[in-house]
Amino acid sequence: MKEKYNKIKNLKIIGESINDSIDSTNKLFEANDIEGIQKLAISQIKNNVKYLDINIGMRNTDFFSTVIKSIQRVVDLPLSLDTPSYELQEIGLKSYSLERANNQKPILNSISELRLDFFELYKITPFIPILILSERENNGTKAQNKDEVEIFETGKRLVEKAKKYNIPNEEIILDPGIAPIGVDFENKTRSVLRAMELIKNDKYFENVHISVGLSNFSNMLPQRTLLESAFITLAQPLGLDFIIGNSKRKYKILSQNDMALIALKEAIELGGYESLARIQEFISN
Repeated sequence: MKEKYNKIKNLKIIGESINDSIDSTNKLFEANDIEGIQKLAISQIKNNVKYLDINIGMRNTDFFSTVIKSIQRVVDLPLSLDTPSYELQEIGLKSYSLERANNQKPILNSISELRLDFFELYKITPFIPILILSERENNGTKAQNKDEVEIFETGKRLVEKAKKYNIPNEEIILDPGIAPIGVDFENKTRSVLRAMELIKNDKYFENVHISVGLSNFSNMLPQRTLLESAFITLAQPLGLDFIIGNSKRKYKILSQNDMALIALKEAIELGGYESLARIQEFISN
């Protein structure tokens, strides 16, 4: 008998499929296939996503505006505008219709300490920012955060900045960043989970949301749904309530004796190349 799939309670999925890095979507963009893009948006709705992520790469503003307006003609979900370009974010927010999204604010993906000027876009249309905690500003240059304390402290500075724009904690999403587990010899996964615990236990972050780009976690590996579900199982009690993920994957909370969860726990505990070997052992069985 086929096991019934139960959605994970209190986990919102931001559908990732309208993204230039996905070959099939890239082909739609290259062909200017607006109808195909619309169908891709509709297909994700059928799988219970709550937002649609829109990433057109570094194409021009006219195309970004067209894609946003075209998607909003056929779906009423709020959108996540996903670009590091200030110019694209500006036109994206101007093109976004609150009315067509049932007055739900868009997500702006994303703001880091090297893109603090993006907060100024809040004056165009109020948005829900995703704040990137995996990197920090260091004397005008980008530095990667290497441990949970650096991730946590970056989060505190970014939330403080958001408060200056009157963005409440309830409308802030933190992204601590996750590395592909198959090459995570620096054990960033452990640092991310520990940072999430620090955030959860600090009143300053009360009511903030936490998200990760989940597909990155299992990049280039088999058994992706199981590995990603194992991460969710560990991270949800620490505050994870959003993911940017694949709408077709049937994520679930794993039992404590599930082999994927056991393998991930042991890999995190081991660290270094022994961690990679433990993941390799799991996917090889």
